Amino acid sequence: MNERTLVLYTRNRCPLCDKAKTIVMDLQEEFDFNYREIDIDTSDELTEKYGLMIPVVEIDGKEVQYGQIDTVTLEEEFRKK
Repeated sequence: MNERTLVLYTRNRCPLCDKAKTIVMDLQEEFDFNYREIDIDTSDELTEKYGLMIPVVEIDGKEVQYGQIDTVTLEEEFRKK
């Protein structure tokens, strides 16, 4: 059982976020990880931190990619461990 965690920081009406979520859902079929999605608009702190960067993918607490999310980069990160 794998305890890896992927967090996707998103916001509403964000086409890049929708695309990133699709990529993450596809990866979940291949890699075992816990998934959390966080809307940055629910927190002033997160909006300030990620406002221009979203979507942001964090794996095990490490920011792996933001903006244009791609499958290859995320797969490489999962294969590292």
